[in-house]
Amino acid sequence: MADPKGFLNHGREVAKSRPVDVRLKDWNEVYVPGSLLPIISKQASRCMDCGIPFCHNGCPLGNLIPEWNDFAYREDWSAASERLHATNNFPEFTGRLCPAPCESACVLGINQPAVTIKNVEVSIIDKAWDSGDVEPQAPERLSGKTVAVIGSGPAGLAAAQQLTRAGHTVAVYERADRVGGLLRYGIPEFKMEKRHINRRIEQMRAEGTRFRTGIEIGRDLKATDLRKRYDAVVIAAGATTARDLPVPGRELKGVHQAMEYLPLANKVQEGDFVAPPITAEGKHVVVIGGGDTGADCVGTAHRQGAASVTQLEIMPRPGEDRAPNQPWPTFPMLYKVTSAHEEGGERVYSVSTTHFEGDEDGNVQWLHLREVEFIDGKLTSKPGTERKIPAQLVTLAMGFTGTDRENGLVEQFGLELDERGNIARDADFQTNVPGVYVAGDAGRGQSLIVWAIAEGRSAARGVDRFLTGASELPAPIRPTDRSLMV
Repeated sequence: MADPKGFLNHGREVAKSRPVDVRLKDWNEVYVPGSLLPIISKQASRCMDCGIPFCHNGCPLGNLIPEWNDFAYREDWSAASERLHATNNFPEFTGRLCPAPCESACVLGINQPAVTIKNVEVSIIDKAWDSGDVEPQAPERLSGKTVAVIGSGPAGLAAAQQLTRAGHTVAVYERADRVGGLLRYGIPEFKMEKRHINRRIEQMRAEGTRFRTGIEIGRDLKATDLRKRYDAVVIAAGATTARDLPVPGRELKGVHQAMEYLPLANKVQEGDFVAPPITAEGKHVVVIGGGDTGADCVGTAHRQGAASVTQLEIMPRPGEDRAPNQPWPTFPMLYKVTSAHEEGGERVYSVSTTHFEGDEDGNVQWLHLREVEFIDGKLTSKPGTERKIPAQLVTLAMGFTGTDRENGLVEQFGLELDERGNIARDADFQTNVPGVYVAGDAGRGQSLIVWAIAEGRSAARGVDRFLTGASELPAPIRPTDRSLMV
């Protein structure tokens, strides 16, 4: 354990953010570079000798949090990195993007601010990269078996890296022009700079993983042909079918899905465009959806110079403290102010969009809404609350309903779906088709990056067992596990 009195001697400190007026002028990560290392040893020392580390259960990856907290406290960064990588292929991703359910489950969090687990994690991995502790781990021998991974998001990358290290020849197919999935084109640069993806891809290439970009399975290459080429297939294509808003005026120009809007801003940072084809510059922007994707749209609109930004959420505003039905150590729904919200804009809760209004050229100009409330568990409109707000760019960030059904992948493989419309799988993550596995959002539904990595690792073990009859890869989580309501 770390310092037995650390949690008594030190308060919680988190990473410092750059001033809003400074960070809005660029697309770099919002945090002050290097601000964590001077404080991280003390923060890691706050990890208690709690007996039962509930943070293990709060983390879908089962990260060995008290162990690497202890190493970070002692500033043994190499050992901390080894413990961190024992359960997580990409801690620089989760350390920046995960909502940290481990911190909600921290025992210290019962009556004090929880340990800054996420900040310790990202400090360890950044230090490991800087010191050269992250190296390719090529297999000692090859199995002669081949595996295709469909999708290069966190689930696909985790599965591919595990299977490559187990000695199989792995090819990752990505329909976009670059590797990374939503990490590349869904997460704005100010939340995670893409250099972190690039160096992991280089590590995986050095280990032997092959990448095939610009190929969509089901359209460019038939799923049946892919099945013939490879001994096993892992589907990690995500849940990319966005939930729509079928109200009058939806067809107006300027109303876009979030994933039509966000990738273009990232492509500017990649050098593909000088200016994005869809921009918030000088416009009144409305973001429909109060989750993380909505916040990403808010931050992007700020950096593009929006005249105003309004974020709408149909649910009531969450409380500042845990609700009675969300006791420790469950993951609570709390009011959260992200870095994007710190930068400005208005958040409006308990409202529903009724229709859009456009100009004579078919461009959206106004959004009409009304207030709603729950009565006997049913969402009901409040009479007399209708109003309209200016809206020259609208982004729909209301979540996703399942994997893509338009490209033919599901039908060509002959896959069965579960009652929620996701690809069905068993405890080994195998679908109804022998040798075809599914991991991440394609099988789980829209979820967290930490679940995607966990499922990618678990699916890899199932594939390895299928190909070899046994596996030395880590034991899988069960796909039905809804631990801690995450």
